[in-house]
Amino acid sequence: MARLAEEIKMTQPFSLLEEEALLSIVRTADVLFQRAAELLKPFDLSSSQYNVLRILRGAKEALACGQIAERMVSRDPDITRLLDRMEVRGLISRARDGQDRRVVKTQITSKGMNLLDEIQPVILAHHRKQFAGFGEKKLKQLVSWMELIRETV
Repeated sequence: MARLAEEIKMTQPFSLLEEEALLSIVRTADVLFQRAAELLKPFDLSSSQYNVLRILRGAKEALACGQIAERMVSRDPDITRLLDRMEVRGLISRARDGQDRRVVKTQITSKGMNLLDEIQPVILAHHRKQFAGFGEKKLKQLVSWMELIRETV
């Protein structure tokens, strides 16, 4: 297995082990996101769009734009345009709230649900393959470590 320093062709050692750990996490996340993007490409869907569809599928009710943004795994600075593109494709629908006309609520459409149903087996198989060598105990430990990192920053 290639070490990170070799992968990124460093000419000097890391200053701190913590620096190497951080860069290793970032590099790993980038590799995982790139592979996910490749999987979603045949469905003409970005990772952010997929994330929005999953959020809306799991929501018990239509959500305001800000509520969707809060639940995103990776923050998208232009959530409104993202939702615009998804609405044009018929994956989501938006309507003004009956109580507060300033608020626009978003929900997943049947077309969006059908697309998620089509993608789901591909994504799940990919996740199983990505972490095949870990086993349940190591996966739980990895999740715990990632939570610890997020709590301390």
